[in-house]
Amino acid sequence: MLVIQDAWQHEDFPRPTVVTVGNFDGIHSGQLLVLERVRERADAIGATAVVVTFEPHPLVVLRPQRHPQRITTPEQKQELIRLLGMDLMAIIDFTPEFSTTPATWFVEDLLHRRLGAAEIYIGSDFAFGHQRGGNLDLLRSMAGRLGFQVEGIPELNSDGSAISSTRIRQAVREGEVSRAAQMLGRPFAITGVVVRGEGKGRVHGWPTLNVQTDHELLPADGVYAAQVWLPEQSQTLGAVTNVGRRPTFPNGGQRVVEAHLFDFDGDLYGERVELGFVKRLRGERRFPSVENLTSQIGKDAQLAREYLARKDCSTLVPTLKI
Repeated sequence: MLVIQDAWQHEDFPRPTVVTVGNFDGIHSGQLLVLERVRERADAIGATAVVVTFEPHPLVVLRPQRHPQRITTPEQKQELIRLLGMDLMAIIDFTPEFSTTPATWFVEDLLHRRLGAAEIYIGSDFAFGHQRGGNLDLLRSMAGRLGFQVEGIPELNSDGSAISSTRIRQAVREGEVSRAAQMLGRPFAITGVVVRGEGKGRVHGWPTLNVQTDHELLPADGVYAAQVWLPEQSQTLGAVTNVGRRPTFPNGGQRVVEAHLFDFDGDLYGERVELGFVKRLRGERRFPSVENLTSQIGKDAQLAREYLARKDCSTLVPTLKI
């Protein structure tokens, strides 16, 4: 997949194209329908399948104090889009200046003149351009004059409501990672570097990976069945993972992500890993002794193994490369 940074300043795009436009935070099941439709139609007419997206998320610029926590990093989003078979990802550098661009000019200049869009597909409720002036109705009103076809892809529902990035964020924050996975079509995953901890887990028989991550969005404190992708070993392993402040230990307080890998004994310090949260097993709590905690970890690990062995268990889609 060709990736073009600062695409608003780019001229030499392959033509013709089938295009979609969106933020695509999460690449959830509803967005997958749009992307799959673009790929299908591009194949049918011999065109380039193009995703136009924005970095950073527009609300980081428009509402910096209240912008949403991202579900996927830019790197995760790019790899997930590549895995869906898109030919071109055109990234618009979303700046305060760009935010004033009228929707009609965005369509005429980028989508029509430079991309040569033959067909455009967007989520039926997606809005773009200055003051969200662009939507499906605007595209339809311009389609005849500019010579492209346009189609809105209806929302996909889960539990009676439309799947959205907002609902997924809420599910993750509440620890309902299995519900988030249903909407995403895969487990919610974070990436990070394995760093040295205090070594307490190894001393008590449960060595853990301490994952240092820059992700803003993390599940609620608790214990989870998880899958961990190790790119340098080219394998995904099951794990029992704790997110929280380790209240059993006297110096607990800093929020950490610790994963005990199943059937692995090796040194991963300094390596980047990707950790997918599959199922919440319990909340984090303080135990009267380290011995009680150690016993409970054994029970948690068994529950995690059993859940991860289920046929209906959601499967991590790795995005990290070596």
